[in-house]
Amino acid sequence: MKAAQPEVLAATRVNPGETLRLARENNGWTLAEVALKLNLTASSLSNLETGAFDKLPGHTFARGYIRAYAKLLGMDQASLVHEFDVYTGTDANGSNVHSLGRIEEPVRVSHTILRIISLLLLIAVLGGGFFWWQDQTSMRAKDLIGLAPEHVEVEGADGTTQIHPLDEPEDQAVAQANVEGEAAPQPSTEQAASTDLPLPATGAASTPAAPATSVAPVQPAAPAAATPVAPAAVPATPQAASTAPVAGAGKVNINYVADCWSQVTDGNGKVLFSGLKRKGDTLDVTGKPPFSVRLGYARGAQVTYNGQVVDVAPFTSGETARLKLGQ
Repeated sequence: MKAAQPEVLAATRVNPGETLRLARENNGWTLAEVALKLNLTASSLSNLETGAFDKLPGHTFARGYIRAYAKLLGMDQASLVHEFDVYTGTDANGSNVHSLGRIEEPVRVSHTILRIISLLLLIAVLGGGFFWWQDQTSMRAKDLIGLAPEHVEVEGADGTTQIHPLDEPEDQAVAQANVEGEAAPQPSTEQAASTDLPLPATGAASTPAAPATSVAPVQPAAPAAATPVAPAAVPATPQAASTAPVAGAGKVNINYVADCWSQVTDGNGKVLFSGLKRKGDTLDVTGKPPFSVRLGYARGAQVTYNGQVVDVAPFTSGETARLKLGQ
């Protein structure tokens, strides 16, 4: 009796794969067709049908394959899984295996991770390039702002074109102009004193002083000499009146011996002239002092203020000059 028990157990062990194979053949399906439907390889499905379960990834996967196969054929999944457990001697307690419509192979995430990392690196490179470009643009803008001094293009006396920056500090020009302004009135005082002296022997020299009132008492003392002198003074009087500036105003005259850009501004801040003067041109402006004079080519201009020559050399920096007159 005891010897017959193993034979009974062996007889009751049925390979569920064989049952599935017979059902597949009854449906007229080939092994390859079922393998495609279950997303399995033909070799794995063949091992399942022949009972070579040790060649499958494991009993848990084998149960899943059996359930999916049974579901595809419309068979009882639980009974076939039980047959598998009996056939293999496996205890299925605690192992809940659910049927799957398709057996999914392990997902390979390496390609996805590689794509994500590549995308992040590309974004980082593009972002770094963008910020670098912004920094370069801002630095160029600062450099352009730093190159703010004005430039003047003039044609020299020898026919060459020169570019002169007007970059002399305003404070230096004002300080130098103050020194010039204090020194300028002295020659005019000496000239006025010389014209007030009644010297009969110098008739030609006394002619510009005709407007002075001190000359009138001298004429009766020398009637013969005064008679020819008076007609000579008549044409000189209008000329002096025409050149003399209005009271409280000043007059700036500039003669140009070469092309020179010039700008003259009066004491009210009004720009009396600003532009390029050619060789041989002259500029005469009248207004309220002090005058601010800017010359793009100092050697090409001869400046006079109220008839007195102004030396622009102390106010020259490079080829340009800035000076103030009438302070």
